[in-house]
Amino acid sequence: MDVAERIRANPAQPPHGGADAPLVPAAPEGRERMTLNLFFEERDDRWFPGDRHIRPLLRRMLLGKTWISGQRRVFLNLCAGLDRVGIRYRTNDYGHIRKHPEELACIIGRPFVLDWFEWKNPLLLGVAMYNHPVEAPAHLHGLQARTILVPCTWYADMCRPYWPHVEIWPVGIETDLWTPAPADQKSVDVLLYDKIRWEHDRFDAELIEPIRRQLEASGRTVELVRYGHYKEDDYKAALARCRSMVFLCEHESQGIACQQALSSGVPVFAWDRGGPWQDPEYFPHRVRYEGGVSSVPYFDARCGMTFTDAGGFISGWSDFWSHVAAGDFAPRDYVMDNLTLEKGALHYYTIAEAALQRQTG
Repeated sequence: MDVAERIRANPAQPPHGGADAPLVPAAPEGRERMTLNLFFEERDDRWFPGDRHIRPLLRRMLLGKTWISGQRRVFLNLCAGLDRVGIRYRTNDYGHIRKHPEELACIIGRPFVLDWFEWKNPLLLGVAMYNHPVEAPAHLHGLQARTILVPCTWYADMCRPYWPHVEIWPVGIETDLWTPAPADQKSVDVLLYDKIRWEHDRFDAELIEPIRRQLEASGRTVELVRYGHYKEDDYKAALARCRSMVFLCEHESQGIACQQALSSGVPVFAWDRGGPWQDPEYFPHRVRYEGGVSSVPYFDARCGMTFTDAGGFISGWSDFWSHVAAGDFAPRDYVMDNLTLEKGALHYYTIAEAALQRQTG
């Protein structure tokens, strides 16, 4: 289902809603179930009012289908989940929200939306707002009173000293799109997923090359993908070919690509080094969070295994591969139990109801 066009609001149309709604939360006693007001913008206007809508169209005409950012994927999957469970919502209907200051505004995208006009509404912010609370401008001190979403527990622990009203919400995965391929279609042993964002040359020598050598020495065939350099269809096809995945990333707040692999039935051997949050934009001069980060914040023994460094990969690889060969992992079961579109949408609605009650009650 392509829900990308819903980003551009058409206030003349009724709010969206799914046809079948057996999972819809019951309305609070004495009032109707609320319609969500969703706001998502990836771009601010650059040259003239409204050009944020035109620039992506021009880019698509010139370059073809564009990369779907993590922020956009969160928005699209939330909308798809809300459709499935029959929860109604509007998208980017600024006219409606201005006329109804008593209604909750759910701002999912970039924080510059907060500067477009003076919001009178109770707000639910995130998960794609600020990388860290120190980025929030001083004039938005009222954020401390708002409900703010982050994707996982370690991220929430990092933000709570600044924002007391933090809720954890992971978006759901499209489990009917990311499905296991038949075993006879598997032609590659390992998909090496490179999402190392900082000091890549260093980690190429310290981590990636030792992993390559170990895989080569064990006779495994390998395919490489690098974050930001593929289209979703290509990644989906690679997962269909591969029996397992090695996931390399310093840390993840959710890890949608990894979860897409799990939903596709592909067990994962993940680099999970732990330690402090080391984003060089913040660490160590602006933020020191020592609570322990993770590259797989949603993961258990059904999904695969983890390692902390090249030595851990080398010593653990044979054990991981033996479990892959024996079919011992059940990664899709984990996603179906925890991260479906429906579960994500229902969780979001529950948080939104509580946020409205807290900020208006």
